[in-house]
Amino acid sequence: MTTLGEKVVKVRSKNAGPFWVTVDIFCGDADRFAEVRQAITSDRVADLYKVPLDSLKRFDIAELSVIKFSFPRPVPQASPRDRDQHGAQYAVLLEELPLG
Repeated sequence: MTTLGEKVVKVRSKNAGPFWVTVDIFCGDADRFAEVRQAITSDRVADLYKVPLDSLKRFDIAELSVIKFSFPRPVPQASPRDRDQHGAQYAVLLEELPLG
């Protein structure tokens, strides 16, 4: 089965301040954007990151062929329990998500 990471150009995650993480999916072109947009639901992403659906923000940016998700970090950045200060490892979960 194809994963999201195999289908798109890049999946990147980063801090969006000390309390939020943003994950960007760079689709590369309009056709792939439309395909991925349908395959990746907000429910699925909220479940993957174990965040309530109402705290997940989704931005579909057709002009750039990018889908962006933002959600609260499980712990604040640089707190003693923070295992990823830059928020970079969140992308891996989405990259490995099976499509179809």
